[in-house]
Amino acid sequence: MRYRVVAVGGTFDILHKGHIALLDKAFEVGKHVLIGVTSDSLVARMGKSIVNDYSRRVRNLSSMLVSRYPSRRFDIIMLDDEFGPTVTDPSIEAIVVSKETEHKCKRLNEIREAKGMKPLHIIVIDLLLADDGERISSSRIRAGEIDVDGRVLRAR
Repeated sequence: MRYRVVAVGGTFDILHKGHIALLDKAFEVGKHVLIGVTSDSLVARMGKSIVNDYSRRVRNLSSMLVSRYPSRRFDIIMLDDEFGPTVTDPSIEAIVVSKETEHKCKRLNEIREAKGMKPLHIIVIDLLLADDGERISSSRIRAGEIDVDGRVLRAR
């Protein structure tokens, strides 16, 4: 573990192989993992469609984390804005993101530096692809195209 506190964030509507890869990396590099879960109001402002409300998403995530990383330290916090505590908490040393959200990290670090904080180390993981070569996502799972492991259920 290279960092004391690592942040990761997402909607975590339907937990899938991509989420697991993101969380695996966060737990690999961080002693304590801070997991931001988007609030229902932020999801609405982002124009996303979800199946599970915030409390259900947190329950599902907590259950998975406790079974997958039983002896690891983590906190789940509500994200009601794009960056959450990553722009206010100087104890956070790194952030784990996917290629899809990497572009936001430049702005994040600019905000931190403007506040006199050290920039976060940015750890980027590749997007995981389904068997059809397209990315694994909750929206594709909701649409019945793929399952949580990226297996194709029906062609687009």
